[in-house]
Amino acid sequence: MTTINLGLLGLGTVGSALVDLIEKNAGSIESKIGKQICVKKALIRSAGKPRNLPADRLTMSFDEILEDPSISVIVELMGGIQPARAYISAALRAGKHVVTANKDLISEYGQELFQLAAEHGSVMLFEGSVGGGIPIIRPLKQCLAGDHVTSIVGILNGTTNYILTKMTQDGADYSEALSQAQALGYAEADPASDVRGLDAARKLAILSSIAFNVRVKPGNVYTEGIEHISARDILYAKELGCIIKLTGIARETADGVDVRVHPSLIPADHPLATVHNAMNALFIKGVAVGELMFYGPGAGGAATATAVLGDILEIADGTTSSMRLSSCTCFRQMNVRPAGLNVSRYYIRVLAKDKPGTLAKIAGILGKYGISLRAVIQKATINDMAEVVFVTHPATEQDLNQAMEEVASHPRLFSSATVIRFLDCR
Repeated sequence: MTTINLGLLGLGTVGSALVDLIEKNAGSIESKIGKQICVKKALIRSAGKPRNLPADRLTMSFDEILEDPSISVIVELMGGIQPARAYISAALRAGKHVVTANKDLISEYGQELFQLAAEHGSVMLFEGSVGGGIPIIRPLKQCLAGDHVTSIVGILNGTTNYILTKMTQDGADYSEALSQAQALGYAEADPASDVRGLDAARKLAILSSIAFNVRVKPGNVYTEGIEHISARDILYAKELGCIIKLTGIARETADGVDVRVHPSLIPADHPLATVHNAMNALFIKGVAVGELMFYGPGAGGAATATAVLGDILEIADGTTSSMRLSSCTCFRQMNVRPAGLNVSRYYIRVLAKDKPGTLAKIAGILGKYGISLRAVIQKATINDMAEVVFVTHPATEQDLNQAMEEVASHPRLFSSATVIRFLDCR
């Protein structure tokens, strides 16, 4: 029986889970594709740690893997840009196939790497880079290739979803929920990439590039995190019949592709509002197929390893579909829509001087920029300040930003403001 030898770059959480999965499912893999899968060598950064591979299959030299003619597939699970980019480039130039779960690398340098693969007759697959164990890259590239995708809306980051779930269900404040996420391993010691929305933006850039056939990079994605969300916002959202989630939104519009990541107020009866803890979910809308929902674990060693192994089997099976999955699909020219053109309803929570005329002043500033109010609710009095929630009718982002800049220019009247968009669920 033919054996497909792998060179594994990185033996951390996902790499170790992949080794276990290959060993556990060896019999069924052989039955499905008629070939054996073997991790021949694994690149590690340091010796001495316990590993789930024999010592003679471990190496600290990438060249040892690259120059081994029996290794046909390189599996990169190191993460980050360098040295992963250099290693993958060298592997593709050597005619080896590549499987990666590296969202940072694919979102920034995918085009370059796909071109290298095509030039050298190699395949590069990356299902594990978005959504963990949720199949999403292959459905977009294959199953929906005959349709026209018009929008993607979803929850793309498990860490922030866990934090917001704890704030919603347990009444925890942001710092308390973040500490719980770190204690359980859902959040890193430095959680900036997750809580600032950067991780979700990278994933959305990959999905948008595939879905709309337009080159979108993380820098094109308007990005806002959850650090400013308080327990009071969570409570007031509930009173408005909504749940707050960090959402990724990508849509085709007449003005270009609208791509953004930010907190949103979602109606409590919307399916996304029921996605809890570290789970992810995506709604894909197509002209012909309508709306599809993908739901599951968006991260974790075993879940991501499942997606990675699926890519390995696709290559090992030798079907022509793996070449199509590896090809760059960004053949359209379309601008990324300026964020200021987006239209939303807004939740605005302000602390304002508790004296006559103050609320009228805020309403006047909003009205000056064409922003009408649907509701004004005074929530509490804190010392000499009144906490007030405004709910607006639809308005453009640029008008809202101008209005809030003017509100901020009156520090004696208004001390702080939190703005959250309502999700347009149409």
